[in-house]
Amino acid sequence: MSDQPPRRVTDIHTHVVPAAFPASMSGSVPLIEVRPCCDCRRAEVFIDGKQFRTVTNDCWDVELRLATMDRTGIDRQILSPMPELLSFWRSASDAASIAGHVNECLALMTERAPARFAALGMVPLQDPDLAIRALEEIMAHPGFAGVEIGTNIAGVSLGDARFRPFFEAAERLNAAIFVHPVKPVLRYPISGPPALDALAIFPCETALAATALIMSGVAAAHPGLRLAFSHGGGALALLLPRLDNGWRESPAVRQAIAELPSAIARRFFYDTLVYDGETLRFLIATFGVRQLCIGTDQPFAIAEKDPLARIRALGLSPDDRRLLLSGNAARFLGAERR
Repeated sequence: MSDQPPRRVTDIHTHVVPAAFPASMSGSVPLIEVRPCCDCRRAEVFIDGKQFRTVTNDCWDVELRLATMDRTGIDRQILSPMPELLSFWRSASDAASIAGHVNECLALMTERAPARFAALGMVPLQDPDLAIRALEEIMAHPGFAGVEIGTNIAGVSLGDARFRPFFEAAERLNAAIFVHPVKPVLRYPISGPPALDALAIFPCETALAATALIMSGVAAAHPGLRLAFSHGGGALALLLPRLDNGWRESPAVRQAIAELPSAIARRFFYDTLVYDGETLRFLIATFGVRQLCIGTDQPFAIAEKDPLARIRALGLSPDDRRLLLSGNAARFLGAERR
């Protein structure tokens, strides 16, 4: 097994699907089921009895993942669940059972190649008290750096007061939080193929989630909380000038938070998964070169195929390039404090 120590390039946005789910989670209709395809290289994921996605075996196969990483120049992957596994829309007990199994699979993968993998687990955040207990268990495992959460929790904003104790616990436990869109609250009726939900609605959902954490005061109340937003923060960079102007012109907005929304946004982290060099330059100008980390969405079909070429094309200084390749990820993951 290729398990070399260098960590020059860290990818914070990759996903895992377990190879199977326990029969104990199956009723008349299994909550989640993974059915191998006849070619032994792919599997079909069924959620609540309905076919959801075809995935490749590197969703769970450590050797295959390492081969892809070596081929694309990635030294370390941060593993997180396929977002549809997060299960915030289910009962807390069902979500906790699914989380326990997924977290166990993540732990096993990190143990197979600890120099190459770390994990962001999942918690049943629809029950914040249960989620805090699960987070404490996750952070006791050396392979975990934090958790992945959705942009909303069963339709409830991340800025809602009920989640404040969870964010307080994450700050206390030094847990990184990666925010990924799933089941958007706003479902604009786009005319076109189903894939447009992920392509067009997800970036808007991510921007709204970040805005909620800014304007609710959560981010200001927990300055040690480390949050990263997928897909470059979605549309957030384009919203910030409007939010800043609202802060300047509206006393009510200034009462909500004591500083410009853009100043708070520049303390968040963002991945580089925007598929375009000029857009990436814009994000660096907006958020700062210290806040972006490589993200690829491996091993899904939509993944960035050559993230290092995208970074090289920016023409950054060696120091700034090192920040994007690994330095910022280390800060997001809290490596210097672990």
